Amino acid sequence: MENKMPAENTSAAKGKKRILQGVVLSNKADKTITVQAERTVIHPLFKKYYKKHKKFMAHDEANDCKIGDIVKIQENRPLSKNKRWVLVEIVERAK
Repeated sequence: MENKMPAENTSAAKGKKRILQGVVLSNKADKTITVQAERTVIHPLFKKYYKKHKKFMAHDEANDCKIGDIVKIQENRPLSKNKRWVLVEIVERAK
C-alpha cells in the first residue's frame, strides 16, 4: 500500500503538450527554425480584439522548412538554451 498512485496516472497527470501554428521567420541555424505564432486578445477596457505575436525556436530534424511556410509545432523537453518546441508538420508551403 506504499504506492498510492499507479505509474499510468503520473504520466497522464502532466497533461497534453501544446500545439501552436505559425509562420517560419528564419531557418538559418542548423536543424532549427524560428516560428512566429499569432493570437487574438480582447482588450480589458475597450473590449476590442487585437493581435499579439510571439517567437518560438523549434527543432527541425530534416531541415525541410523554408521561410514563409506555415507550420505546427509542439511543446517538448528543452533541447538547447532556447529550443523547447519541435516541428510536427508543415501545413502549407511558401510560394
